[in-house]
Amino acid sequence: MKIGIVTKEWPPHIYGGAGVHAQLLTDSLRKFIDVEVHCFGEERIDAIGYPASNSQFNPALAAFATDIEIAQNLGSVELVHSHTWYANMAGHWASLLHGIPHVITAHSLEPDRPWKAEQLGGGYRLSSWAEKTAYESADAIIAVSNGMKRDVLNAYPDVDPTKVHTILNGVDTQKYLPTFDPELLARLGINGRYAIFVGRITRQKGLGHLLRAWQKVNPDIGLVIAAGSPDEPAIGAEIAQLIKELQSDRANVWWLEKMLPQPELRVLLSSADLFICPSVYEPLGIVNLEAMACETAVLASRVGGIPEVVHEGVTGELVDYTGDAPSFEGELSSRINNMMADPEKLERYGKAGRARAIKDFAWQTIAEETAHLYAQVIASKKATHR
Repeated sequence: MKIGIVTKEWPPHIYGGAGVHAQLLTDSLRKFIDVEVHCFGEERIDAIGYPASNSQFNPALAAFATDIEIAQNLGSVELVHSHTWYANMAGHWASLLHGIPHVITAHSLEPDRPWKAEQLGGGYRLSSWAEKTAYESADAIIAVSNGMKRDVLNAYPDVDPTKVHTILNGVDTQKYLPTFDPELLARLGINGRYAIFVGRITRQKGLGHLLRAWQKVNPDIGLVIAAGSPDEPAIGAEIAQLIKELQSDRANVWWLEKMLPQPELRVLLSSADLFICPSVYEPLGIVNLEAMACETAVLASRVGGIPEVVHEGVTGELVDYTGDAPSFEGELSSRINNMMADPEKLERYGKAGRARAIKDFAWQTIAEETAHLYAQVIASKKATHR
C-alpha cells in the first residue's frame, strides 16, 4: 500500500496543530507502509516540495495553483490523504484525474471560522467552496474528535454520515514529557509561578479574552504568552495593545513572539503551574495534549473536541463559552485565581494528564487505525469499479 499525504505544513515550516498532526501521523505510518509526502514550499529530504510561484495571488488562488501541480504528480499512489482546505483540492483533483480514493482529515471547518475573511478577503469564499466541494466528494473523512464529527455533519449535511470516522488526535509522549531547565527560564527572564498560553494569534484561540481576563488575576501570578504569526494586522495590533497594557503595571507578563524550538517549549510547559486554552473554536486542541504530556494542569474552554481531551476534575477544568465575552472572561479569571491557589490540585491534575496522554493518545495506535481505514477505502473503491 502506497499513500500520498498532502499538506501545506511540513518541517521546518509548521505553525499549527494540523502540521504537527500530519508530521507525526506520517512518521508513525512510515514504520509499516509506504508514504509519499507532497508539501507546500521547498524540496525536503523526506517530502516532495512545491515552491510558491504565484506570491502575488490571493492566498487561496496561490494554494490552488500549488494543488494543481501536486495533483498532477500523485499518479503513483493508491490513495491520497489531504490535510486542511489548502491541500483538499489537490486530493480532490488527484482523485478525479487518477481514479484513486481521497481521504480528508478534518482539522477545522471554514463555515465555523468566519474571522478567516479578515485574513483571506474574497479568498475566504474560495476556501469555503474548496472545502465544501472536497468534503462532499471525499471517499472518507477522518474527524479528530467526536465534536469535530458533529461539526462536519452540521456544516455539510450532504455528506454521507457513514463516510465520517472519528480517529482522535495524538501526542508524542517521548518528545513531550516533564523537562526542567532553570537556565532557560533565567535567560528568558521568567521567574516565579506562572501560567502559560501557547498558540497562534488568531481569533479562534481566544487570546484576547485571556488577556482581558488577566486584569482580574492575582498580580503575583505570572503569565507567559508564547504567541506569534498573527492572522492579519488588526488582530495582531489588538493583542499587542492588550499585552502592553498588562505589562505597564505587571513585571511578570512575558511575551515570546518567535516560535520556540520544541525542547524550549517543553521546558516552559513543564515549568508552568497551569496551561490555559481559551479557544472559542477548537476541533481537538493538540496543544492541550502537549501540556498534559508535560504533566501540567489544564484550564480550557468547553468547545469542540476539548472535553474529549481534558477530563474535567481529573486532568484539569473547563469553562463554558457561549459567545458572551464578559461572562467568559470573568469565569476565566475566577478559575485561574482558584486553581493557582491550590498547588496540590494542580499537581494532581498534571500527573493524571500525563497518564491519560500515554494511555489514550498514542500515535502508533492512531496510525494503525488510519491504515486500517485506508485499506477499507481502497478495497471499496476497487469493488465499485469492477
